[in-house]
Amino acid sequence: MFIYLSKKIAIPNSIRLKCVSWNKDQGFIACGGEEGLLKVLKLETQTDDSKLKGLAAPSNLSMNQTLEGHSGAVQVVTWNEQYQKLTTSDQNGLIIVWMLYKGSWYEEMINNRNKSVVRSMSWNADGQKICIVYEDGAVIVGSVDGNRIWGKELKGIQLAHVAWSPDSRILLFGMANGEIHIYDNQGNFIGKMTIGCLLNVTGAISIAGIHWYPGSEGYIEPDCPCLAVCFDNGRGQIMRYENDENPVLLETQMNVASIQWNHCGSVLAVAGCQKNLSLDKEVNTVQFYTPFGEHLRTLKVPGKQMTAISWEGGGLRIGLAVDSFIYFANIRPDYKWGFCSNTVVYAYTRPDRLEYSVVFWDTKNNEKFVKYVKSLISITTCGDFCILATKADDSQPQEDAEPESGNATYVLVLCNSIGTPLDSKYIDIDPLFVTMTKTHVISASKEAFYTWQYRVAKKLTALEINQVSKTRKEGRERVYHIDDTPTGTTDGTLDFAKAFAATRDPICCITATDKTLIVGRESGIIQRYSLPSVGLLQKYTLNCRTYQLSLNCNSSRLAIIDIAGVLTFLDLESRAASGDGLVGEQVAASGDPSKFERKDVWDMKWANDNPNLFAMMEKTRMYVFRNLDPEEPIQTSGYICNFEDLEIKSVLLDEIMKDPERPNKDYLINFEIRSLRDSRALIEKVGIEDASQFIEDNPHPRLWRLLAEAALQKLDLKTAEQAFVRCKDYQGIEFVKRLGNLQSESMKQAEVVAYFGRFEEAERMYLDMDRRDLAISLRIKLGDWFRVLQLLKTGSGDADDALLEQAYNAIGDYFADRQKWVNAVQYYLQGRNQERLAECYYMLEDYDGLERLANSLPENHKLLPDIGQMFVTVGMCEQAVIAYLKCNQPKAAVEACVHLNQWNKAVELAKDHNMKEIGPLLAKYASHLLEKNKTLEAVELYRKAHHFLEAAKLMFKIADDEAKKRTRPLRVKKLYVLAALLVENNHDQMKSSQQSKSKGKKSEATTALAGLLEEDATSTDNRIVDNAWRGAEAYHFFLLAQRQLYDGNVDAAMKTALHLRDYEDIIPAVEIYSLLAICSSANRAFGTCSRAFIKLESLESLSPEQRQSYEDLALEIFTKFPPKDNRKSELDSISEGVEGKLPTCIVTGRIISEYQFWMCSVCKHCAMEQEISSHSYCPLCHSALA
Repeated sequence: MFIYLSKKIAIPNSIRLKCVSWNKDQGFIACGGEEGLLKVLKLETQTDDSKLKGLAAPSNLSMNQTLEGHSGAVQVVTWNEQYQKLTTSDQNGLIIVWMLYKGSWYEEMINNRNKSVVRSMSWNADGQKICIVYEDGAVIVGSVDGNRIWGKELKGIQLAHVAWSPDSRILLFGMANGEIHIYDNQGNFIGKMTIGCLLNVTGAISIAGIHWYPGSEGYIEPDCPCLAVCFDNGRGQIMRYENDENPVLLETQMNVASIQWNHCGSVLAVAGCQKNLSLDKEVNTVQFYTPFGEHLRTLKVPGKQMTAISWEGGGLRIGLAVDSFIYFANIRPDYKWGFCSNTVVYAYTRPDRLEYSVVFWDTKNNEKFVKYVKSLISITTCGDFCILATKADDSQPQEDAEPESGNATYVLVLCNSIGTPLDSKYIDIDPLFVTMTKTHVISASKEAFYTWQYRVAKKLTALEINQVSKTRKEGRERVYHIDDTPTGTTDGTLDFAKAFAATRDPICCITATDKTLIVGRESGIIQRYSLPSVGLLQKYTLNCRTYQLSLNCNSSRLAIIDIAGVLTFLDLESRAASGDGLVGEQVAASGDPSKFERKDVWDMKWANDNPNLFAMMEKTRMYVFRNLDPEEPIQTSGYICNFEDLEIKSVLLDEIMKDPERPNKDYLINFEIRSLRDSRALIEKVGIEDASQFIEDNPHPRLWRLLAEAALQKLDLKTAEQAFVRCKDYQGIEFVKRLGNLQSESMKQAEVVAYFGRFEEAERMYLDMDRRDLAISLRIKLGDWFRVLQLLKTGSGDADDALLEQAYNAIGDYFADRQKWVNAVQYYLQGRNQERLAECYYMLEDYDGLERLANSLPENHKLLPDIGQMFVTVGMCEQAVIAYLKCNQPKAAVEACVHLNQWNKAVELAKDHNMKEIGPLLAKYASHLLEKNKTLEAVELYRKAHHFLEAAKLMFKIADDEAKKRTRPLRVKKLYVLAALLVENNHDQMKSSQQSKSKGKKSEATTALAGLLEEDATSTDNRIVDNAWRGAEAYHFFLLAQRQLYDGNVDAAMKTALHLRDYEDIIPAVEIYSLLAICSSANRAFGTCSRAFIKLESLESLSPEQRQSYEDLALEIFTKFPPKDNRKSELDSISEGVEGKLPTCIVTGRIISEYQFWMCSVCKHCAMEQEISSHSYCPLCHSALA
């Protein structure tokens, strides 16, 4: 930061001031002094010139009110900013609260204890409470409306100071003897503060000030010290909280009168007087420190005795009470900022975030990008890039830190102009000073500097990309100690260990250009190194401590601003070295640096394109120097961003920081330097010839361009061409040639107007000449298709159809790019742009529209496959197939069906188009399902693909497995029925395929026969086809017998059970004969029962125990009842009919002997007509009865 005195206000009658306080919100300044003096002043900037903002604008007293009411010397003034109140107190203990009413201050409340004198008053952070301490130990806490909250007498203690903690929970009381006691906000004692800065101090001391920054603007770092305490002997400490064991210690070496934090807690001002040993007198001094105790600046102030200081709300000015004057000093803060490729980068803190908000404000498009960075140290910019130096975050492991670098503590992040990180390096040295060139980043601590040759991805070739991984080892990064003397050959390794060796003469600033690196040291020595190979070339000795260094564009001259703000120059290359005979003239032309000196300089910038041109900021004026001769100054307080093309870009950071979230284009100011202004004036007032003569004497590409443009306006093509040649503008030369070939003057004028970007005017001129085609082509060049469409429609005669379509499509593209698909569709329809239409319909999910589009396209249109694919992605199989077939891609159609699991369609298509690959694909998918044990899914797959026989085989397998598991017989029957039905489907399929082959030439019987024959030829698994219903029958009768038995219909049950003897291969024999034995014994047919028992006892599958139990049971039954049937079983007698086996009724299980009976159309099983009449479904296959 830089500080200088700017203004002085005298108090009438030379009344000495005791205190001063500056209201942070409204800008009122209250000052109290002897004889009851109390004044409220307000400095306001009055300016009509919009360019003059901030400190540069002249300020006048808009308020100067004397407040009557105190009789004794006013000793304490304090503001309540939230409620716009002023609280003052004098040596008689009288307290007055003042309020603002209609622009003047009036007494609102008065209070006097008449006992003691008020030593200090403090409002808490939200302005709700005030704490007043009296010399005799009395403490009063009151509310903003004047009510007393609590009071307390601290016995035997003299109070001198009071401070609230930011959260208003704690009060600090400063005693007259220098102790500080900690109380809670109810007045209960907590403890004494440890004061580390007073170790080994003897004699009486008193507290000069306690100020606890309330955090209202955020902190510059997480866990930042914010509580400052300072004593009159110059010792002080800055703590993080009230009992911080490890405070930052200050030794100011002066008698301190007053201390105060600035508005954001980043600078602590300590005011007092310093003994000047040589002159044996005291000098009023203000020292400025960071929260970490680093000394920033010293300000010397005239006068006898300084009593108080107070910061302005924005932290840009500070008010000092000295004798009977108020001095004002302007402050130029060290903002963290930079400027890269039209982008201003700046950082600020917010109370609601721990991180810095780094804003990348693109001034060209007025866009801003915000990036949040923890513990930001600095921002450095060059070209299109910027470096953010930060502390490494301990909480995150560093993946990209190289193992050999150990645990690095700082990070350099390379970003582009919108804040995207491109690369980063972890380093161990504190990056106090960072500078950057087009190829290198140089970062220095006090003892060493680190160089990193950065690469930016867009410039890497493929070959280089392969090498990047190796570059670290080859020394893209190096570290040098300040006391080393590198030769620039090979030394300089990345060894941070040597960087920590102490030095007697630390680094205080650095700067670099592409070929030179300059390092300044505190003693005034300046070391010059070569780049990119860092070799020490030369040392220079100055008699000042440098603060800022800057090299001109050809590295021949170094500008030096020292710690006191004095600007001097140093020639690095003696001008004679150029080798031609113009030595004397050259030195004269560029000025003699040894005699040059300017005071109070806080910023300077060399021109990028001229080594003898620079701009500098001196107080609130900007001077431009050419060859060390100043032009007349410009009033501004901006920071210089960039100086090139005879124009200076400057940014009013003070204004931006007032509202950093909404930067305004007005805060960016361009200044033209004199030669540019003069040339412009000459061209306008005198004429092109004289101007070109002047420019010839002061050549600069920018001036030639100015001349060329002026000559074009006047259609003086010869001069324009010469000027374009002088500023090497090839496009300009071509343009002049093109103009020369045009015949009409008006055409030339229109072309020139368009060249200068005044397109509306150019278009009007074309239309006036009745050249609508030229107006349209101009708009097409600009991409303004809305206007093209307007022009095409307004013209008489037919518009060019191709152009119209192009315009419609371009507007469609405009809307599509912005994802306004509905609007895009309307224009694409008019422009007949089917490809984009398809995309829009798809985006809008308008599949009907997409289908209509597909139907309207001709066959084999190149868009059809894409539309098919769109349908596939949303699962619309039928539409996809139509689209694919229309463009003759049956294979794609089949693939779509397979993808969407529509296998029947896939098989059908494959057959229609004689495609071989569907079978293997189907088998492959089925085997995949079977592997995963998804047998039912495989059945479903085969069924959909109309491979009924395969499905049936799998189904039988499932049914057999279930039957083995002895699960519920009903489920097993259902599975067998399903399998049998699949076989029936197979029969039907064969029949219908035969019919379609013969196309009705033969009778139905012959086709059926042919079908069966074909089926027979193809089928390997005869059991399945011939006896499809056996499993279903077996379980049907098994269930029927049980049902009849439970219904008490024992004779029928026995007859049904007798049928089961044919199905031993499906139902285990034990089950069958056990059931038969039960049914027959219940029916008293003991002969049948005895045969069943014989069968049971002879079964192989039984264990000896089971067989024994059957024998015992048989013994028990047949000892009571003889094994004879009462009546002959009809089953045995009639079972063999005339034509082999007779059918069995599936309703009752009896044998059908009548000639008329009912037969199921699906499973071809029979039943007696009178029995089936009560059923509506077939009992076996459960299909509905016709």
